[in-house]
Amino acid sequence: MVIFRVTENINIKTTDGTLVSYVKLKNPSNLLNDTLYITTYEDFQNLKQVFTQISEKYQAKVIVEKRVRTLEYFPKELGIQNKNEFLNITNSKKLLNTKIKDYSDNLDYVSLFLDNNQVFLEDEIKNSLKQDIKLAIIGNVGFDIGEMIASCTAIRILYEELKKKFKTVKIELFLNSSDNKQFTRDRQIFSNQYFISNVSALSISVKKLFNYDYFIDTSLVTKQAYYKELNYVDAWLYKFGIDFTKITEHRKYNTLDLSKYKPSKSLVEKFEELKLKGKILLFHPYSADVKRSIPKEIASKIVKELLNKLNDYVIVSALNIDGINDDAFVSVSNYSKSFLDFAYIVSNVNNIITVDTSTYHISDVFFIPTIVLFTNENPLKRIKNYNYVKAVVVNDKSKNLSFFKFDENSLVLNRFESWQNIKIDKIIKLLD
Repeated sequence: MVIFRVTENINIKTTDGTLVSYVKLKNPSNLLNDTLYITTYEDFQNLKQVFTQISEKYQAKVIVEKRVRTLEYFPKELGIQNKNEFLNITNSKKLLNTKIKDYSDNLDYVSLFLDNNQVFLEDEIKNSLKQDIKLAIIGNVGFDIGEMIASCTAIRILYEELKKKFKTVKIELFLNSSDNKQFTRDRQIFSNQYFISNVSALSISVKKLFNYDYFIDTSLVTKQAYYKELNYVDAWLYKFGIDFTKITEHRKYNTLDLSKYKPSKSLVEKFEELKLKGKILLFHPYSADVKRSIPKEIASKIVKELLNKLNDYVIVSALNIDGINDDAFVSVSNYSKSFLDFAYIVSNVNNIITVDTSTYHISDVFFIPTIVLFTNENPLKRIKNYNYVKAVVVNDKSKNLSFFKFDENSLVLNRFESWQNIKIDKIIKLLD
């Protein structure tokens, strides 16, 4: 965590219209203060950038964390602790700036200096005499949809473990917001979980944090070695101080509550219409990462082959796929306007073929048989707990003809060869 003050009053609006207000420090001698703020390291860096873009008079000044942590009744940190983070990072950056090369801006290197030693939740809470507790999670628990859905599984298990000790448990989440263009989406994901009481925007004031009994700081967790070695659920359990090897596999299922979500009338009617035509297959060929995506012309070719071989299916896509003129193919991209819209679409299909995106994390929630076409990632790690997901590995056979350290498409040979060799019959057999 980073504790700081601002030099001028300012409001920052999140993507859903939430105002995060920062007020110039009042009563500096009082550290239990509603004008001293706490956020994650990532969010603090974004906030400074926002201030720079507005005016030089807006600045964020770091407060020595130890001064605040030593206050009486400061809430206890659960899981792997992140004490004096800003000071530790500042010192580690000095070590990473060598005469040969400056590594200090690379957070992967910086994170090597942070604590990642295993701790145990039961030891941290065993002496508490309270029956009712409030826990604040400070920062994003993952940054893309798949990560966040999987992290929700870990938070649910954390909730269940805390319930063994306490009568009531309230978990509130404070998301990075300073330059989070996906704040609305992120909030939707976590707000639709029964074990999370409230989702708000960072920063949080020091005074407000004192309303909680415990907190968890997620700063730079996604840069840690354990996060890269373990699957997402186990990595977050490790962070929370829960021995993931002792959590049975049947507890590691994904959850998403759509009971509060109201799909549009047109979306409901569209799927009622599609279900009358036969079984529904969702085809999701594109990812935000081009290396995980099926090339457009090959995606069209795959759809045509699926249409030819799956006569009892209607094929739908929430993405635009060009070159398809068949009544058995339906684009539902106009209906997929939010994360919850897409989750509703996934929940209403019979089968899915997708590249490595959040789609298969969502499909696991609704027990939808899914084939995932993986390229670079380790599929066994990614789908470890998913009983309804099967993997097809598409090995990248591309060769870079350039000796320079940049990716120039014109200098890459055979980039799409593996996609061209995809065997649709094999995929259909896996679906069966």
